[in-house]
Amino acid sequence: MVRLRLTRVGGHKNPIWRVVVADQRSKRDGRVIETVGHYNAQTNPSTVVLNEERIRDWLARGAQPSNTVRKLLRTQDIR
Repeated sequence: MVRLRLTRVGGHKNPIWRVVVADQRSKRDGRVIETVGHYNAQTNPSTVVLNEERIRDWLARGAQPSNTVRKLLRTQDIR
């Protein structure tokens, strides 16, 4: 199954997260199909940049968002 989930990038004690489309069996920072956005919780306010068109396309194809990505989609009014 394909999922929308977060993968960690950034340095030590400086996490930045990419929103990616990946097979659920792959590792957290492993192989991805496509990167559709990024999220930085260390800025004030948090920075969330998402490619709505690609996310809607993946959701229409049956991709399931993780719980955290689902919350990010709600904050950006993407369903």
